Amino acid sequence: MKPIAIFRHLATEGPGYFATFLEAHSLAWRLFATDRGEPVPTRAEDFAGLVFMGGPMSVNDPLPWIAEECTLIRDAVAHDIPVLGHCLGSQLMSRALGGSVFPNPQKEIGWSRVVADDTPTTRRWLGEATDDLLASDGSAVVFQWHGETFTLPEGSERLFSNAFCANQMFALGPHLGMQCHVEMTGPMIAEWCQCWNDETAGLASLPVSVQTPEVMQAQAATQMPAMRRLADRLYTHWIAGLKP
Repeated sequence: MKPIAIFRHLATEGPGYFATFLEAHSLAWRLFATDRGEPVPTRAEDFAGLVFMGGPMSVNDPLPWIAEECTLIRDAVAHDIPVLGHCLGSQLMSRALGGSVFPNPQKEIGWSRVVADDTPTTRRWLGEATDDLLASDGSAVVFQWHGETFTLPEGSERLFSNAFCANQMFALGPHLGMQCHVEMTGPMIAEWCQCWNDETAGLASLPVSVQTPEVMQAQAATQMPAMRRLADRLYTHWIAGLKP
């Protein structure tokens, strides 16, 4: 099988647990680090799938690789090559496919619960283990770190939402965009927490959607296992569509 292309936009926002998942399934992948100036490929057909990670920049920033990645996403969708977006990656997918990206009403930082839309598409992505993945209120635990959000691309369906951000996850055929971060590891959370002061600078007070570094790291041990189960299920469904 061709390798999966993973696009990193900041050294501290790599594939994390997603790389561990791919290696456990003996799937080859190649990292493209735009933070090191690596060029964006022009042919989606050279890869089994495309994966876009997060980053502190906005897709509305005048960075040359943003337009290049959006063009590659459109090429992948045109050739039915699965695309997976994490946070900024989902915003790139939205913009590439005709959506808009703009400031969320408030920042989300830390552990939160997102509620599943009860639709056939959601159930297909979650599979037979849906009841094991969701709490009694239909919610699942994820990690958040974002200040912007997106509109749903035409033809896509929302999978999850919450009170702070309406579009937490969407699917469009074999493609999945996630505003949240299910790829997190404990060391990644600890590293990101070093940027917490910069992220919250200018806030008059902390909204309930923002946790402190102490709370985020203290909750990691109890919240991570549930998020891993969700990530495993979403990633498993996504790799089923990979092109040989």
